[in-house]
Amino acid sequence: MGLSAPLLKVLPELNIDQPTEIQQKAIPILLKEKERDFLGLAQTGTGKTAAFGLPLLDAVDPDLKRTQALVLAPTRELGQQIAQQFQAFSKYMKGLRVQVVYGGASIVPQMKALKNTPHIIIATPGRLLDLINRKSIDLSGIKHVVFDEADEMLNMGFREDIDHILSYTEGQKSTWLFSATMAPEIKSIVKKYMDNPSEVKIDAANVVNQNIDHKYFIAKAKDKVEIMKRIIELEPDMRGIVFCRTKRETQQLAEELQKKGLPVDAIHGDLSQNQRDQVMKRFKNHSLEFLIATDVAARGIDVNDLTHVIHYSMPDDLEYYTHRSGRTGRAGKKGISLALITSAEQRKVSFIQKKLNLNFSQYVLPKAEHVENKRLMTWADTIISTEADHDMIAEHVNDVREKFNGLTKEDLIDKLITWELNELGLNKKSAFDENQTLEDTPTHSRHSATHDKYFINVGLIDGVNEKELVDFVSETVGISKSALGKINIDDKKSYFEIEKESSHLVGPAFSDLYVDNRKLRVNKEVGQKSQGRGGRKDRSKRRISKHGKPSKRRR
Repeated sequence: MGLSAPLLKVLPELNIDQPTEIQQKAIPILLKEKERDFLGLAQTGTGKTAAFGLPLLDAVDPDLKRTQALVLAPTRELGQQIAQQFQAFSKYMKGLRVQVVYGGASIVPQMKALKNTPHIIIATPGRLLDLINRKSIDLSGIKHVVFDEADEMLNMGFREDIDHILSYTEGQKSTWLFSATMAPEIKSIVKKYMDNPSEVKIDAANVVNQNIDHKYFIAKAKDKVEIMKRIIELEPDMRGIVFCRTKRETQQLAEELQKKGLPVDAIHGDLSQNQRDQVMKRFKNHSLEFLIATDVAARGIDVNDLTHVIHYSMPDDLEYYTHRSGRTGRAGKKGISLALITSAEQRKVSFIQKKLNLNFSQYVLPKAEHVENKRLMTWADTIISTEADHDMIAEHVNDVREKFNGLTKEDLIDKLITWELNELGLNKKSAFDENQTLEDTPTHSRHSATHDKYFINVGLIDGVNEKELVDFVSETVGISKSALGKINIDDKKSYFEIEKESSHLVGPAFSDLYVDNRKLRVNKEVGQKSQGRGGRKDRSKRRISKHGKPSKRRR
Protein backbone atom coordinates (compact mmCIF):
# COMPACT_ATOMS: atom_id res chain seq x y z
CA MET A 1 0.00 0.00 0.00
CA GLY A 2 3.03 2.27 -0.24
CA LEU A 3 4.31 2.18 3.36
CA SER A 4 7.97 2.88 4.10
CA ALA A 5 10.44 0.06 4.75
CA PRO A 6 10.63 0.48 8.60
CA LEU A 7 6.85 0.14 8.84
CA LEU A 8 6.64 -2.79 6.43
CA LYS A 9 9.37 -4.57 8.41
CA VAL A 10 7.42 -4.49 11.68
CA LEU A 11 3.98 -5.59 10.39
CA PRO A 12 4.73 -9.36 10.21
CA GLU A 13 6.03 -9.22 13.79
CA LEU A 14 2.65 -7.79 14.84
CA ASN A 15 0.77 -10.50 12.90
CA ILE A 16 -0.65 -7.89 10.52
CA ASP A 17 -0.72 -9.60 7.13
CA GLN A 18 -4.18 -8.79 5.76
CA PRO A 19 -5.53 -5.21 5.91
CA THR A 20 -9.06 -4.59 7.17
CA GLU A 21 -11.49 -2.74 4.93
CA ILE A 22 -10.86 0.67 6.52
CA GLN A 23 -7.09 0.11 6.30
CA GLN A 24 -7.29 -1.00 2.68
CA LYS A 25 -9.28 2.07 1.68
CA ALA A 26 -7.82 4.76 3.94
CA ILE A 27 -4.07 4.07 3.98
CA PRO A 28 -3.40 4.59 0.24
CA ILE A 29 -5.34 7.89 0.33
CA LEU A 30 -3.57 9.18 3.44
CA LEU A 31 -0.15 8.20 2.07
CA LYS A 32 -0.77 9.81 -1.31
CA GLU A 33 -2.59 12.92 -0.10
CA LYS A 34 -0.89 13.64 3.24
CA GLU A 35 -1.76 17.33 3.13
CA ARG A 36 -5.47 16.80 2.39
CA ASP A 37 -8.20 16.61 5.01
CA PHE A 38 -9.74 13.18 5.53
CA LEU A 39 -13.01 11.83 6.96
CA GLY A 40 -13.20 8.17 7.95
CA LEU A 41 -16.53 6.68 9.08
CA ALA A 42 -15.99 3.29 10.69
CA GLN A 43 -16.77 1.42 13.87
CA THR A 44 -14.38 0.74 16.73
CA GLY A 45 -12.74 -2.63 16.26
CA THR A 46 -12.29 -2.24 12.49
CA GLY A 47 -8.57 -1.44 12.62
CA LYS A 48 -8.85 2.36 12.63
CA THR A 49 -5.70 2.91 14.70
CA ALA A 50 -3.49 1.31 12.05
CA ALA A 51 -5.53 3.02 9.30
CA PHE A 52 -4.45 6.47 10.50
CA GLY A 53 -1.41 5.48 12.58
CA LEU A 54 0.71 3.94 9.83
CA PRO A 55 0.28 6.86 7.37
CA LEU A 56 0.83 9.35 10.21
CA LEU A 57 4.09 7.70 11.25
CA ASP A 58 5.09 7.61 7.60
CA ALA A 59 4.52 11.38 7.36
CA VAL A 60 6.60 12.28 10.43
CA ASP A 61 10.31 13.08 10.07
CA PRO A 62 12.25 11.89 13.19
CA ASP A 63 15.17 14.16 12.23
CA LEU A 64 13.06 17.30 12.73
CA LYS A 65 13.17 18.29 16.39
CA ARG A 66 9.62 19.55 16.71
CA THR A 67 6.12 18.19 17.39
CA GLN A 68 4.63 17.41 13.99
CA ALA A 69 1.40 15.53 14.73
CA LEU A 70 -1.38 15.57 17.31
CA VAL A 71 -3.84 12.73 17.97
CA LEU A 72 -6.92 13.42 20.11
CA ALA A 73 -8.81 10.62 21.87
CA PRO A 74 -11.89 10.85 24.15
CA THR A 75 -10.52 8.74 27.04
CA ARG A 76 -7.28 8.01 28.84
CA GLU A 77 -7.54 4.30 28.01
CA LEU A 78 -7.95 4.88 24.29
CA GLY A 79 -5.07 7.37 24.32
CA GLN A 80 -2.81 4.83 26.05
CA GLN A 81 -3.91 2.13 23.63
CA ILE A 82 -3.06 4.32 20.63
CA ALA A 83 0.32 5.21 22.14
CA GLN A 84 1.16 1.53 22.70
CA GLN A 85 0.30 0.69 19.10
CA PHE A 86 2.32 3.65 17.79
CA GLN A 87 5.31 2.47 19.83
CA ALA A 88 4.96 -1.00 18.31
CA PHE A 89 4.53 0.33 14.76
CA SER A 90 7.59 2.60 15.06
CA LYS A 91 9.97 -0.08 16.36
CA TYR A 92 12.36 0.43 13.45
CA MET A 93 11.93 4.21 13.14
CA LYS A 94 15.09 5.37 14.87
CA GLY A 95 14.73 8.42 17.10
CA LEU A 96 10.93 8.77 16.87
CA ARG A 97 9.33 9.96 20.11
CA VAL A 98 5.66 9.53 21.02
CA GLN A 99 4.12 10.98 24.20
CA VAL A 100 0.61 10.45 25.61
CA VAL A 101 -0.96 12.98 28.01
CA TYR A 102 -4.29 12.64 29.80
CA GLY A 103 -6.32 13.76 32.78
CA GLY A 104 -6.77 11.86 36.03
CA ALA A 105 -3.01 11.69 36.58
CA SER A 106 -0.37 14.15 37.81
CA ILE A 107 0.39 16.79 35.20
CA VAL A 108 3.98 17.38 36.39
CA PRO A 109 5.58 14.23 34.86
CA GLN A 110 3.72 14.93 31.63
CA MET A 111 5.03 18.51 31.51
CA LYS A 112 8.54 17.16 32.06
CA ALA A 113 8.16 14.59 29.27
CA LEU A 114 6.98 17.27 26.82
CA LYS A 115 10.28 19.13 27.26
CA ASN A 116 11.85 16.36 25.16
CA THR A 117 9.73 17.60 22.21
CA PRO A 118 7.93 14.42 21.10
CA HIS A 119 7.28 14.12 17.38
CA ILE A 120 3.71 12.90 18.03
CA ILE A 121 1.51 13.85 20.97
CA ILE A 122 -1.56 11.75 21.85
CA ALA A 123 -3.92 13.56 24.20
CA THR A 124 -7.33 13.81 25.74
CA PRO A 125 -8.92 17.22 25.01
CA GLY A 126 -9.14 18.54 28.58
CA ARG A 127 -5.55 17.74 29.54
CA LEU A 128 -4.24 19.12 26.23
CA LEU A 129 -5.94 22.48 26.84
CA ASP A 130 -4.53 22.56 30.37
CA LEU A 131 -1.02 22.03 29.00
CA ILE A 132 -1.57 24.67 26.31
CA ASN A 133 -2.69 27.18 28.95
CA ARG A 134 0.43 26.37 31.01
CA LYS A 135 2.54 26.97 27.87
CA SER A 136 3.97 23.48 28.25
CA ILE A 137 3.19 22.45 24.71
CA ASP A 138 4.05 24.02 21.35
CA LEU A 139 1.65 23.25 18.49
CA SER A 140 3.08 25.75 16.02
CA GLY A 141 4.80 23.04 13.99
CA ILE A 142 1.80 20.73 13.79
CA LYS A 143 1.20 19.37 10.29
CA HIS A 144 -1.42 16.74 11.08
CA VAL A 145 -4.29 16.64 13.59
CA VAL A 146 -6.15 13.35 14.04
CA PHE A 147 -9.46 12.92 15.87
CA ASP A 148 -10.18 9.31 16.89
CA GLU A 149 -13.76 8.49 17.93
CA ALA A 150 -14.76 12.10 17.33
CA ASP A 151 -18.45 11.31 17.88
CA GLU A 152 -17.66 10.02 21.36
CA MET A 153 -15.73 13.20 22.19
CA LEU A 154 -18.81 15.20 21.30
CA ASN A 155 -21.05 12.87 23.32
CA MET A 156 -18.79 13.55 26.31
CA GLY A 157 -19.16 17.31 25.93
CA PHE A 158 -15.80 18.20 24.37
CA ARG A 159 -17.12 20.37 21.52
CA GLU A 160 -15.89 23.64 23.05
CA ASP A 161 -12.51 22.09 23.81
CA ILE A 162 -12.21 20.87 20.23
CA ASP A 163 -12.95 24.37 18.92
CA HIS A 164 -10.24 25.82 21.16
CA ILE A 165 -7.69 23.19 20.19
CA LEU A 166 -8.27 23.67 16.46
CA SER A 167 -7.88 27.42 16.89
CA TYR A 168 -4.35 26.78 18.24
CA THR A 169 -3.43 24.66 15.19
CA GLU A 170 -4.52 27.02 12.44
CA GLY A 171 -2.35 27.15 9.34
CA GLN A 172 -0.90 24.61 6.96
CA LYS A 173 -2.10 21.35 8.49
CA SER A 174 -4.30 18.44 7.50
CA THR A 175 -7.14 17.23 9.72
CA TRP A 176 -7.99 13.53 9.76
CA LEU A 177 -11.28 12.81 11.52
CA PHE A 178 -12.49 9.31 12.37
CA SER A 179 -15.99 8.71 13.68
CA ALA A 180 -18.50 5.87 13.97
CA THR A 181 -21.37 8.09 12.87
CA MET A 182 -21.96 11.24 10.85
CA ALA A 183 -23.83 13.02 13.64
CA PRO A 184 -24.94 16.65 13.09
CA GLU A 185 -22.11 18.00 15.24
CA ILE A 186 -19.58 15.98 13.22
CA LYS A 187 -20.98 17.59 10.07
CA SER A 188 -20.60 20.97 11.74
CA ILE A 189 -16.91 20.35 12.50
CA VAL A 190 -16.29 19.06 8.98
CA LYS A 191 -17.93 22.15 7.47
CA LYS A 192 -16.16 24.60 9.78
CA TYR A 193 -12.64 23.20 9.95
CA MET A 194 -12.08 20.86 6.99
CA ASP A 195 -11.50 21.70 3.35
CA ASN A 196 -13.00 19.30 0.81
CA PRO A 197 -11.97 16.16 2.71
CA SER A 198 -11.49 12.75 1.15
CA GLU A 199 -14.07 10.38 2.62
CA VAL A 200 -14.12 6.67 3.33
CA LYS A 201 -17.19 5.03 4.86
CA ILE A 202 -17.36 1.46 6.09
CA ASP A 203 -20.94 0.19 6.36
CA ALA A 204 -21.78 -1.20 9.81
CA ALA A 205 -23.24 -4.31 8.20
CA ASN A 206 -19.85 -5.08 6.66
CA VAL A 207 -17.96 -5.11 9.96
CA VAL A 208 -20.06 -7.60 11.89
CA ASN A 209 -17.75 -10.33 13.17
CA GLN A 210 -18.83 -13.71 11.82
CA ASN A 211 -17.29 -15.43 14.87
CA ILE A 212 -19.96 -13.94 17.13
CA ASP A 213 -23.11 -15.90 17.95
CA HIS A 214 -25.96 -13.43 18.59
CA LYS A 215 -28.56 -14.53 21.13
CA TYR A 216 -31.53 -13.02 22.96
CA PHE A 217 -33.52 -13.81 26.08
CA ILE A 218 -36.88 -12.19 26.81
CA ALA A 219 -37.36 -11.23 30.44
CA LYS A 220 -39.19 -8.83 32.68
CA ALA A 221 -37.04 -5.95 33.85
CA LYS A 222 -37.48 -6.99 37.51
CA ASP A 223 -36.04 -10.46 36.78
CA LYS A 224 -32.86 -9.37 35.03
CA VAL A 225 -30.62 -9.33 38.11
CA GLU A 226 -31.56 -12.92 39.04
CA ILE A 227 -31.05 -13.98 35.43
CA MET A 228 -27.59 -12.46 35.42
CA LYS A 229 -26.72 -14.31 38.62
CA ARG A 230 -27.80 -17.60 37.12
CA ILE A 231 -25.94 -17.09 33.83
CA ILE A 232 -22.64 -16.21 35.51
CA GLU A 233 -22.88 -18.99 38.07
CA LEU A 234 -23.47 -21.73 35.52
CA GLU A 235 -20.79 -20.74 33.03
CA PRO A 236 -17.48 -21.11 34.87
CA ASP A 237 -15.39 -20.23 31.81
CA MET A 238 -17.32 -17.06 30.98
CA ARG A 239 -15.43 -13.79 30.79
CA GLY A 240 -16.92 -10.62 29.44
CA ILE A 241 -18.48 -7.19 29.69
CA VAL A 242 -22.07 -6.47 30.74
CA PHE A 243 -23.35 -3.21 29.24
CA CYS A 244 -25.80 -0.94 31.04
CA ARG A 245 -27.25 2.43 30.03
CA THR A 246 -26.47 4.50 33.10
CA LYS A 247 -23.81 4.81 35.78
CA ARG A 248 -26.43 4.18 38.46
CA GLU A 249 -27.67 0.98 36.81
CA THR A 250 -24.07 -0.17 36.37
CA GLN A 251 -23.23 0.31 40.05
CA GLN A 252 -26.47 -1.24 41.30
CA LEU A 253 -26.08 -4.37 39.18
CA ALA A 254 -22.47 -4.83 40.22
CA GLU A 255 -23.39 -4.54 43.91
CA GLU A 256 -26.22 -7.08 43.59
CA LEU A 257 -23.94 -9.60 41.87
CA GLN A 258 -21.14 -9.00 44.34
CA LYS A 259 -23.52 -9.91 47.20
CA LYS A 260 -23.60 -13.41 45.72
CA GLY A 261 -19.83 -13.55 45.70
CA LEU A 262 -19.61 -13.35 41.92
CA PRO A 263 -16.34 -12.03 40.40
CA VAL A 264 -17.66 -8.74 38.97
CA ASP A 265 -17.09 -5.02 39.41
CA ALA A 266 -18.39 -1.80 37.88
CA ILE A 267 -16.57 0.64 35.65
CA HIS A 268 -18.19 4.00 34.96
CA GLY A 269 -17.55 7.72 34.88
CA ASP A 270 -17.93 8.32 38.61
CA LEU A 271 -14.86 6.23 39.46
CA SER A 272 -11.60 8.03 40.12
CA GLN A 273 -8.74 7.18 37.80
CA ASN A 274 -7.07 5.17 40.56
CA GLN A 275 -10.27 3.18 41.20
CA ARG A 276 -10.64 2.53 37.48
CA ASP A 277 -7.03 1.38 37.21
CA GLN A 278 -7.52 -1.03 40.11
CA VAL A 279 -10.64 -2.53 38.54
CA MET A 280 -8.87 -2.99 35.20
CA LYS A 281 -5.85 -4.54 36.90
CA ARG A 282 -8.06 -7.11 38.65
CA PHE A 283 -9.92 -7.81 35.40
CA LYS A 284 -6.74 -8.38 33.42
CA ASN A 285 -5.27 -10.74 36.04
CA HIS A 286 -8.59 -12.65 36.19
CA SER A 287 -9.47 -11.71 39.77
CA LEU A 288 -12.60 -10.39 38.07
CA GLU A 289 -14.28 -12.19 35.20
CA PHE A 290 -16.96 -9.63 34.37
CA LEU A 291 -16.96 -5.85 34.03
CA ILE A 292 -20.30 -4.06 34.39
CA ALA A 293 -19.86 -0.98 32.23
CA THR A 294 -21.47 1.95 30.48
CA ASP A 295 -20.71 2.46 26.78
CA VAL A 296 -18.56 5.52 27.44
CA ALA A 297 -16.58 3.92 30.27
CA ALA A 298 -15.84 0.85 28.12
CA ARG A 299 -14.11 2.94 25.43
CA GLY A 300 -10.45 2.13 25.27
CA ILE A 301 -10.72 -1.20 27.13
CA ASP A 302 -8.53 -3.52 25.08
CA VAL A 303 -8.97 -7.15 26.16
CA ASN A 304 -8.96 -9.91 23.56
CA ASP A 305 -10.07 -13.01 25.47
CA LEU A 306 -13.72 -12.12 26.16
CA THR A 307 -16.15 -14.99 25.64
CA HIS A 308 -19.33 -12.97 26.18
CA VAL A 309 -20.83 -9.54 25.76
CA ILE A 310 -24.15 -9.16 27.57
CA HIS A 311 -26.51 -6.31 26.77
CA TYR A 312 -28.23 -5.87 30.14
CA SER A 313 -29.81 -2.77 28.57
CA MET A 314 -30.07 -2.60 24.79
CA PRO A 315 -28.52 0.39 23.01
CA ASP A 316 -30.59 2.67 20.79
CA ASP A 317 -28.10 2.78 17.92
CA LEU A 318 -26.89 0.08 15.56
CA GLU A 319 -23.37 1.44 15.90
CA TYR A 320 -23.35 0.88 19.64
CA TYR A 321 -24.63 -2.67 19.24
CA THR A 322 -21.87 -3.40 16.72
CA HIS A 323 -19.24 -1.75 18.90
CA ARG A 324 -20.31 -3.64 22.03
CA SER A 325 -20.57 -7.03 20.33
CA GLY A 326 -17.24 -6.57 18.58
CA ARG A 327 -15.43 -6.90 21.90
CA THR A 328 -15.90 -10.67 21.81
CA GLY A 329 -15.04 -13.17 19.08
CA ARG A 330 -11.58 -11.68 18.52
CA ALA A 331 -8.34 -13.28 17.34
CA GLY A 332 -10.24 -16.02 15.51
CA LYS A 333 -12.06 -17.20 18.65
CA LYS A 334 -15.81 -17.68 19.00
CA GLY A 335 -17.85 -15.30 21.11
CA ILE A 336 -21.43 -14.77 22.25
CA SER A 337 -23.40 -11.52 22.25
CA LEU A 338 -26.44 -11.96 24.49
CA ALA A 339 -29.26 -9.41 24.60
CA LEU A 340 -31.53 -9.43 27.66
CA ILE A 341 -34.66 -7.79 26.30
CA THR A 342 -38.14 -6.99 27.52
CA SER A 343 -41.21 -7.78 25.43
CA ALA A 344 -41.32 -4.15 24.29
CA GLU A 345 -37.79 -4.45 22.84
CA GLN A 346 -38.53 -7.34 20.49
CA ARG A 347 -38.82 -5.03 17.50
CA LYS A 348 -35.43 -3.55 18.29
CA VAL A 349 -33.87 -7.00 17.93
CA SER A 350 -35.78 -7.56 14.69
CA PHE A 351 -34.53 -4.24 13.37
CA ILE A 352 -30.89 -5.11 14.22
CA GLN A 353 -31.31 -8.49 12.52
CA LYS A 354 -32.51 -6.88 9.31
CA LYS A 355 -30.10 -3.97 9.21
CA LEU A 356 -26.95 -5.94 10.07
CA ASN A 357 -28.04 -9.15 8.36
CA LEU A 358 -27.74 -11.14 11.58
CA ASN A 359 -29.56 -14.18 12.87
CA PHE A 360 -30.44 -14.03 16.56
CA SER A 361 -31.11 -17.36 18.24
CA GLN A 362 -32.93 -17.89 21.51
CA TYR A 363 -30.74 -18.26 24.58
CA VAL A 364 -31.93 -21.15 26.75
CA LEU A 365 -31.58 -20.12 30.38
CA PRO A 366 -30.37 -22.94 32.61
CA LYS A 367 -33.04 -24.17 35.02
CA ALA A 368 -32.87 -23.56 38.76
CA GLU A 369 -32.16 -27.26 39.23
CA HIS A 370 -28.95 -26.85 37.25
CA VAL A 371 -27.90 -24.01 39.52
CA GLU A 372 -28.59 -26.18 42.57
CA ASN A 373 -26.58 -29.04 41.14
CA LYS A 374 -23.68 -26.75 40.23
CA ARG A 375 -23.58 -25.27 43.72
CA LEU A 376 -23.87 -28.68 45.36
CA MET A 377 -20.99 -30.03 43.28
CA THR A 378 -18.90 -27.02 44.21
CA TRP A 379 -19.80 -27.53 47.86
CA ALA A 380 -18.96 -31.26 47.64
CA ASP A 381 -15.62 -30.53 45.91
CA THR A 382 -14.77 -28.07 48.66
CA ILE A 383 -15.43 -30.69 51.35
CA ILE A 384 -13.39 -33.34 49.49
CA SER A 385 -10.45 -31.01 48.94
CA THR A 386 -10.35 -29.85 52.57
CA GLU A 387 -7.42 -31.35 54.46
CA ALA A 388 -8.46 -32.59 57.90
CA ASP A 389 -6.58 -30.78 60.67
CA HIS A 390 -6.41 -33.49 63.32
CA ASP A 391 -4.89 -31.21 65.92
CA MET A 392 -7.68 -28.69 65.49
CA ILE A 393 -10.51 -31.23 65.72
CA ALA A 394 -9.02 -33.52 68.36
CA GLU A 395 -11.00 -31.95 71.19
CA HIS A 396 -14.35 -32.39 69.41
CA VAL A 397 -14.10 -35.28 67.01
CA ASN A 398 -15.17 -38.07 69.34
CA ASP A 399 -18.29 -36.23 70.55
CA VAL A 400 -19.38 -35.43 66.98
CA ARG A 401 -18.72 -38.97 65.75
CA GLU A 402 -20.82 -40.30 68.60
CA LYS A 403 -23.67 -37.96 67.57
CA PHE A 404 -23.56 -39.37 64.04
CA ASN A 405 -23.06 -42.96 65.16
CA GLY A 406 -26.64 -44.02 64.47
CA LEU A 407 -26.62 -42.78 60.89
CA THR A 408 -25.57 -44.69 57.82
CA LYS A 409 -23.26 -42.95 55.35
CA GLU A 410 -26.22 -42.50 52.97
CA ASP A 411 -28.38 -41.00 55.74
CA LEU A 412 -25.65 -38.53 56.66
CA ILE A 413 -25.10 -37.46 53.03
CA ASP A 414 -28.85 -37.05 52.47
CA LYS A 415 -29.19 -34.86 55.55
CA LEU A 416 -26.18 -32.74 54.57
CA ILE A 417 -27.56 -32.20 51.06
CA THR A 418 -30.95 -31.21 52.47
CA TRP A 419 -29.30 -28.77 54.86
CA GLU A 420 -27.18 -27.22 52.08
CA LEU A 421 -30.19 -26.85 49.75
CA ASN A 422 -32.09 -25.03 52.48
CA GLU A 423 -29.09 -22.74 52.87
CA LEU A 424 -29.04 -22.04 49.11
CA GLY A 425 -32.73 -21.11 49.21
CA LEU A 426 -33.24 -21.19 45.43
CA ASN A 427 -36.67 -20.52 44.00
CA LYS A 428 -37.36 -23.27 41.49
CA LYS A 429 -40.54 -21.63 40.22
CA SER A 430 -39.07 -18.44 38.81
CA ALA A 431 -41.28 -16.91 36.14
CA PHE A 432 -38.32 -16.43 33.84
CA ASP A 433 -37.71 -20.17 33.62
CA GLU A 434 -40.20 -20.22 30.76
CA ASN A 435 -38.03 -19.30 27.78
CA GLN A 436 -39.95 -17.26 25.21
CA THR A 437 -39.13 -16.79 21.55
CA LEU A 438 -39.59 -13.55 19.66
CA GLU A 439 -42.55 -15.13 17.87
CA ASP A 440 -44.13 -16.60 21.02
CA THR A 441 -44.07 -13.47 23.16
CA PRO A 442 -47.52 -11.92 23.46
CA THR A 443 -47.85 -8.66 21.56
CA HIS A 444 -51.32 -7.74 22.75
CA SER A 445 -51.65 -4.95 25.29
CA ARG A 446 -53.36 -5.04 28.62
CA HIS A 447 -55.22 -1.96 27.30
CA SER A 448 -56.79 -3.81 24.34
CA ALA A 449 -60.27 -3.70 25.90
CA THR A 450 -60.13 0.07 26.36
CA HIS A 451 -57.84 1.12 23.49
CA ASP A 452 -57.79 0.85 19.71
CA LYS A 453 -54.56 -0.03 17.93
CA TYR A 454 -53.33 1.89 14.86
CA PHE A 455 -50.63 1.36 12.24
CA ILE A 456 -48.55 4.32 10.95
CA ASN A 457 -46.03 4.10 8.11
CA VAL A 458 -43.05 5.72 9.86
CA GLY A 459 -40.39 3.91 11.83
CA LEU A 460 -36.79 3.73 12.93
CA ILE A 461 -35.42 4.46 9.45
CA ASP A 462 -37.18 7.83 9.66
CA GLY A 463 -35.32 8.62 12.87
CA VAL A 464 -38.46 8.32 14.99
CA ASN A 465 -38.20 7.24 18.61
CA GLU A 466 -40.96 6.44 21.09
CA LYS A 467 -41.00 9.86 22.77
CA GLU A 468 -41.21 11.70 19.45
CA LEU A 469 -44.04 9.46 18.22
CA VAL A 470 -46.00 9.96 21.45
CA ASP A 471 -45.51 13.73 21.21
CA PHE A 472 -46.51 13.82 17.56
CA VAL A 473 -49.64 11.67 17.92
CA SER A 474 -50.91 13.50 21.00
CA GLU A 475 -50.34 16.91 19.37
CA THR A 476 -51.80 15.89 16.01
CA VAL A 477 -54.91 14.25 17.44
CA GLY A 478 -55.27 16.89 20.16
CA ILE A 479 -55.31 14.57 23.17
CA SER A 480 -53.30 14.09 26.34
CA LYS A 481 -50.32 11.75 26.20
CA SER A 482 -51.97 9.72 28.94
CA ALA A 483 -54.68 8.73 26.43
CA LEU A 484 -52.11 6.71 24.51
CA GLY A 485 -51.31 3.11 25.33
CA LYS A 486 -48.60 0.81 24.05
CA ILE A 487 -46.15 2.07 21.41
CA ASN A 488 -44.18 -0.29 19.14
CA ILE A 489 -41.67 1.02 16.60
CA ASP A 490 -40.32 -1.16 13.78
CA ASP A 491 -37.82 -0.19 11.11
CA LYS A 492 -40.41 1.03 8.54
CA LYS A 493 -43.64 1.15 10.54
CA SER A 494 -44.99 1.73 14.02
CA TYR A 495 -48.08 0.96 16.09
CA PHE A 496 -49.77 3.07 18.72
CA GLU A 497 -52.79 2.54 20.94
CA ILE A 498 -55.30 5.25 21.76
CA GLU A 499 -58.28 5.29 24.12
CA LYS A 500 -61.47 4.22 22.35
CA GLU A 501 -63.27 7.43 23.30
CA SER A 502 -60.67 9.42 21.34
CA SER A 503 -60.32 6.95 18.49
CA HIS A 504 -62.77 8.79 16.23
CA LEU A 505 -60.36 11.75 16.09
CA VAL A 506 -57.54 9.79 14.48
CA GLY A 507 -58.84 9.51 10.89
CA PRO A 508 -59.39 13.21 10.15
CA ALA A 509 -56.33 14.26 12.17
CA PHE A 510 -54.00 12.27 9.90
CA SER A 511 -55.92 12.78 6.65
CA ASP A 512 -53.27 14.85 4.84
CA LEU A 513 -49.89 14.63 6.55
CA TYR A 514 -46.52 13.89 4.97
CA VAL A 515 -43.05 12.75 5.99
CA ASP A 516 -40.71 14.37 3.49
CA ASN A 517 -42.63 13.70 0.25
CA ARG A 518 -44.29 10.51 1.51
CA LYS A 519 -47.94 10.62 2.56
CA LEU A 520 -48.57 9.26 6.02
CA ARG A 521 -50.90 6.28 6.25
CA VAL A 522 -52.64 5.64 9.56
CA ASN A 523 -54.91 2.60 9.67
CA LYS A 524 -56.75 0.85 12.44
CA GLU A 525 -55.55 -2.69 13.13
CA VAL A 526 -57.43 -5.34 11.16
CA GLY A 527 -60.51 -6.59 12.98
CA GLN A 528 -61.46 -3.29 14.60
CA LYS A 529 -64.20 -1.09 13.20
CA SER A 530 -63.28 2.34 11.93
CA GLN A 531 -64.65 5.19 13.98
CA GLY A 532 -66.67 8.10 12.69
CA ARG A 533 -65.00 11.22 11.37
CA GLY A 534 -64.54 14.36 13.36
CA GLY A 535 -61.83 15.95 15.43
CA ARG A 536 -59.57 18.93 15.12
CA LYS A 537 -59.63 21.10 12.02
CA ASP A 538 -56.86 22.71 9.93
CA ARG A 539 -54.54 19.71 9.80
CA SER A 540 -53.90 19.58 6.06
CA LYS A 541 -50.66 21.52 6.07
CA ARG A 542 -48.97 19.89 9.07
CA ARG A 543 -46.14 17.42 8.56
CA ILE A 544 -43.91 15.20 10.61
CA SER A 545 -40.24 15.89 9.91
CA LYS A 546 -37.71 13.25 8.88
CA HIS A 547 -36.68 12.91 12.51
CA GLY A 548 -40.21 12.52 13.80
CA LYS A 549 -40.65 16.10 15.02
CA PRO A 550 -43.78 17.99 13.94
CA SER A 551 -43.33 21.05 11.77
CA LYS A 552 -45.68 23.26 9.75
CA ARG A 553 -43.91 23.37 6.41
CA ARG A 554 -46.27 23.66 3.44
CA ARG A 555 -46.39 21.20 0.58
